[in-house]
Amino acid sequence: QVQLVESGGGLVQPGGSLRLSCAASGSIFSIATMGWYRQVPGKQRDMVATITSSGSTRYADSVKGRFTISRDNAKNTVTLQMSSLKPEDTAVYFCNSKSVVAGIRYDYWGQGTQVTVSS
Repeated sequence: QVQLVESGGGLVQPGGSLRLSCAASGSIFSIATMGWYRQVPGKQRDMVATITSSGSTRYADSVKGRFTISRDNAKNTVTLQMSSLKPEDTAVYFCNSKSVVAGIRYDYWGQGTQVTVSS
């Protein structure tokens, strides 16, 4: 079982920065692909950024050049550094862990943290 706890959300002005953190429990963190997703009411949850166990990253086109995902396997944490924030970045941001162990897929979600970009 993996538990994911996000922190760092809040209200920020357009052009500002925020740093989201996700602390993970469980022994499979180091092999998991970690990711950040976001969701606005009435819409599907979309991928923002992912990072594999080897450090390969992938970003949604809308955040490339503005967001950076990183992980610390020693501390079981994944971070999303967000800069040049726009009102359209407003959403609930969720931390995600995906892994496959002995052929079984595991997919865990955090509870989400609200990010609001507004003047």
